Amino acid sequence: MNFKELKHHFIQEIKPNYGEEEASFIFYIALEYLTNWGRNEFIRLTNEPVEEAKELAFKNIISELKSGRPIQYIIGETIFYGLNFKVTPAVLIPRPETEELVEWVLHKTNDAKGLLNVLDIGTGSGCIAITLKKYNKNMEVFAFDVSHDALAIAEENAGLNDVQVNFIEADILNYSSHNTYDVIVSNPPYIKEEEKADMHTNVLNYEPHLALFVEDSRPLMFYIAIADFAKKNLRQDGYLFFEINEFLPLETMDMLSDKGFKNIELKKDMQGKSRMICCRLN
Repeated sequence: MNFKELKHHFIQEIKPNYGEEEASFIFYIALEYLTNWGRNEFIRLTNEPVEEAKELAFKNIISELKSGRPIQYIIGETIFYGLNFKVTPAVLIPRPETEELVEWVLHKTNDAKGLLNVLDIGTGSGCIAITLKKYNKNMEVFAFDVSHDALAIAEENAGLNDVQVNFIEADILNYSSHNTYDVIVSNPPYIKEEEKADMHTNVLNYEPHLALFVEDSRPLMFYIAIADFAKKNLRQDGYLFFEINEFLPLETMDMLSDKGFKNIELKKDMQGKSRMICCRLN
């Protein structure tokens, strides 16, 4: 079997689960992990024979993918904003829309002078906090999460990307602090239980529900808690950023307005979905 034949086999095997376009995308993730080849190397070496050990490794990945396990958990890593991150079932797999949130934070704070205190609430893998620190050296970044296991992964990722982030184990629903921040950012749990029926099984069966779901009766519970915290701990000229449920943008904006936040901006992601909010206290 050569690599061209291997790619065809790989896609055909997992296409029923993922569709052809995503199956092709997953193939190249597996290819880079197992061979260090990118797409250009694959095109150049497409007719090269596949070593027996490599073929077996690809088939093992196929088997796990067909069970529904995400490729990122299979290989134990992912790319976020050009950086490598370790991921396990203790943390959510970072999403492209969260990259867009990070890009927005970096853009808004690009011209800020002096050191910025930044807090990432519900850090998970640490992808937001670590990326912000990596691309803005003038940030002093703090991050907390309720999950001890998630924080262990986040700390590993900070070391992997050679940045210093101050990690804290805490629950925003009962956390208080006298520290003040220039930026507070969060991608908290926001998927309602009733939305589970529309979700892919590889998310439902493998990613941590603690980081995903909220009660149908209290879909904004974490946003309310974070907004209340920000009212006390965000500096007057500071920013509050959220990734949000695409089905609740108006409700989220109304809640923030009721709590006294100003300059509330709603931003759509690349797919045209309402996914991000930025606001200030004045």
